[in-house]
Amino acid sequence: QVHLVESGGGLVQAGDSLRLSCAASGRTFIFSSYAMGWFRQTPGKEREFVAAISTSGGRTAYADSVKGRFTISRDNAKNTVYLQMDSLRPEDTAVYYCNAVSVGRDYWGQGTQVTVSS
Repeated sequence: QVHLVESGGGLVQAGDSLRLSCAASGRTFIFSSYAMGWFRQTPGKEREFVAAISTSGGRTAYADSVKGRFTISRDNAKNTVYLQMDSLRPEDTAVYYCNAVSVGRDYWGQGTQVTVSS
């Protein structure tokens, strides 16, 4: 069993920053073998890609809508992936989900709410 637990969400004002964390655990789960990603979803819309990071952390990718404002990072010693969100906008309001992907395996967290007021 693999558990991904997101934290760090909350209510902030436009222009503020938040840092989301996703802690991974599992008896046979090898965190450093998984590419990690963040996705977000608002009611009535499809879940959308936000950012991803390779197993070693050497490569990252971002959605155009967050490029230059969000930074994904990981600490393989702590089995944790982070999403630093700066210059937040009301349109960033969503439930943010952590995702772990490896060959033939795909895990999701339960999500954390981020609300940005104007």
